[in-house]
This record gives sequence, structure tokens and C-alpha cells, in this order.
Amino acid sequence: MWVKRKSLRWLNELSPFQLIAVYYLFAVTISSILIALPVAHQPGVNMAFIDILFTAVSAVSVTGLTTVPIADTFSTTGVFILALVLQFGGIGVMTLGTMIWLVLGKKIGLKERRLIMTDQNQTSFQGMVRMVQQIILVVLLIELIGFLTLGTYFLGYYEPGEAYLQGFFGTISAMTNGGFDITGQSLIPFKDDYFVQFINMILIIAGAIGFPVLIEVKQYLLNNNQLQTIQFSLFAKLTSITFFALIVLGTFVIILLEFNYFFSGKEWHEILFYALFQSITTRSGGLATMDINQFTEQTQLFMSSLMFIGASPSSVGGGIRTTTFALVLIFILTFARGGNQIRIFRREVHNQDLNKAVVVTLMALFLCFVAVMALSISETFTLNELIFEVTSAFGTVGLSLGITPGLTGFGKTVLMLLMFLGRIGILTFLFTFQNDKKKGKYHYPKERIIIG
Repeated sequence: MWVKRKSLRWLNELSPFQLIAVYYLFAVTISSILIALPVAHQPGVNMAFIDILFTAVSAVSVTGLTTVPIADTFSTTGVFILALVLQFGGIGVMTLGTMIWLVLGKKIGLKERRLIMTDQNQTSFQGMVRMVQQIILVVLLIELIGFLTLGTYFLGYYEPGEAYLQGFFGTISAMTNGGFDITGQSLIPFKDDYFVQFINMILIIAGAIGFPVLIEVKQYLLNNNQLQTIQFSLFAKLTSITFFALIVLGTFVIILLEFNYFFSGKEWHEILFYALFQSITTRSGGLATMDINQFTEQTQLFMSSLMFIGASPSSVGGGIRTTTFALVLIFILTFARGGNQIRIFRREVHNQDLNKAVVVTLMALFLCFVAVMALSISETFTLNELIFEVTSAFGTVGLSLGITPGLTGFGKTVLMLLMFLGRIGILTFLFTFQNDKKKGKYHYPKERIIIG
């Protein structure tokens, strides 16, 4: 009893950011235990501890990088376990936790609302419970439609049981941007099936664009009161424009870079869908309709930059996030023009949000640089392959040039740390070291420093 009270006291003393990190570590531990169960594996398959842990971290962070072939390693039970972990990691620890509390009739207090706010990157804890309910509703509805659509369509490829299993896992993997597959070849078997690609692209976008955006779109579509016009928030406008602008830019640049190489001799519709799908999947999807090794190094490097940016805040994806990229880019343009205030859609951006965007970008660049440096020492792969793997892990994307299984134990550990940080977010990671002591009410003399 004394030990229990002491452990609870220790948890109560943690900040919301520290608690979120602890909860995700706990989720990785539970997931590792589930994935290690013999019933989750194919007969005769034995997974090493490092591979179990790597798969668990990759699933909880909804990345999709894997050191073992999923289709050949996991049984049907293991596939359902993996889908459960992907769902848990994609929606978020506190979101599903809150839903369970509501079902059990537990009162959601101020502390729980602060945790939800932290997990979903929100700035206010007002309306957190309603937001969680709407997230669950929207996500489950989209997944149900995706499952029925893909499962029924796959009857043309598989037997009924296998068809709906593929549709179920494929929908979960795409919606959570998990990037895992049970085909053994990602979506390469469907490289000529544009319907399967289209449904997967819609699911990837729905998962990566951000839950608040989905909720606002739902409210707009269901608004029957013509007298009450729905006004989209600044966040929804900025993240949507940036999100789709990156998709268009990615598609155009991939076509430009590969026009005389991989796309040489291909029909226009093949070029369009290859480029479009690979651009969308770099947001955080991790699924692919081709072997990325067939692209040139220039294209792979460009895709690395897209994966570094990642998905939108309060979504299933990682990276520095689309709004961070947009704010930093707008800040550079504003500063170059002599401005000192960032204005977007007739709104001024808080200086604190701009500071966060700059800190996140610089910290992410530093982490990825250190990771690439460390891997270049411990691994035997090319620098381009290491950059691609590092940005894929940090952006929780899951695309790979095929080097993941060949990494050393140290290399796998580095990627696990990046996937974990990519999932909880740079700000949550930094705020775990935050000092809660009150700041003094005094200032030191200011002095200018030469810059540039």
C-alpha cells in the first residue's frame, strides 16, 4: 500500500508533458508484451527482443518502419494485435483513454483535460471532452466506410475472409498513417489499380490533415441552418492550404526530377498516380506503390525533405508539422520585407507560436543531423540512405530504401528514439525538462549582438 501511494504521488508530481511521455512509454511496453506473445506469430517464427521492441515503437508511433516482414512474421491474431496498437497510437493515448473513462462513467477532471490538451497539441482545455468524442466518431466513421469499401472491392483479388482482412488492416494502416502492410509488398500489387490507390490516398489525407480540420469539415457539411455560417479557424485554413500545397508541389517536383528516368516511356496517367501517391505518402503514410530505390538520389533527397515536414498538428503523423513549416516560411518572407508582425488571413500570429515554430524546426534539424552523424559511424550504408531512413523515422512516415533490417542494434535504437520523439512531438519532449519555478520579476540590462 505504501509503495502504491508513493508511485501515485510520483505520478501526480509530473507535469502534463512528462505524463504524456510516460503514458506513451507505458503503451510501448504493453505493445511489446502483446507482440511478443507466441500466438501473435506464424508457426516457427521467433522474434529477437530488439525486433519486438522496434515493431512496438514503430506501431505506437504509427511509423511503419520494420525490421521483419509483417506478412511472414505475424499470424492472423498478430495482425489484429498490430491493428489495435496502430489504432491506439494513431488516435492518441489520451483520446482513447478518455473514451474508456467516459464509457466506465468516470468524471473527466481538470487534470485529465490538461493531458488531452497536451496530447492533441491544443492551447485551451475547454471543450476537450467534446473534441475527443468527435475525434472518435469521425475516425471510426471514416474507417468503417474505408473497411467496407476496400474489403468488398478486394473480393476481386482474394477469398472473402482474406479480402476483408486485407480491407480491415489496410484501412487501419492508411487512416492511422501506420504504413504497415500484410501484402508483403505494400501497395505495389495495386500499382495499376487506381481505385485502391485513390481510397488509400483519401484515408492517408484524412489521418494526416489533423483532427480539428476533420471536425470543422464535419460541422460545415452537417450545418443545416443556413442563417448560421460556419467560419473555419485560422488553424484549419493554414494547415489545409499548406498540406495540399505540399502535395501539389511534391507531385510536380517528383515528375520533374523523374521525367527522364523512372517515368521515361510511361503513360501520363501512370506518371500522375505514381508521383501523386508518393507525394501524399510522404506526409506520413508510409505506403508505396513502387520500390523507392527506383527513384534517383535527387528525388529520394527531396522526399526526405517532405518527410521531415511531416503531417499536420493534432493528427496521426509526426515531423515538424505543416503549420510549423508554414510559419517559419512566412516569417522569413516577412522579415526579408522588413515586417515585424506575421499576418495571415487578416489575423496576427502570436509571438509565442512563432517562437515555438522556430524552436521546433531548429531542434528537429539538430536531432536529425546528430542521428545521421551517429548512423554514418555505426552503419555501412550510404549517406543518402541514412538521411532517408532518419527523416522517415522522425516524420513517422515509414518509407524505407530497404536498409532497416540491416541496421545494427545501435542503429535500430537511434531510429526508435526518433520515432518516439516524432510521435510525442518536439515541444512535448522539450517541455518535459521545463522548470515550473516562478520566474523572478526583474530583468538584466539588454545589449545588442551582431547577427549575420
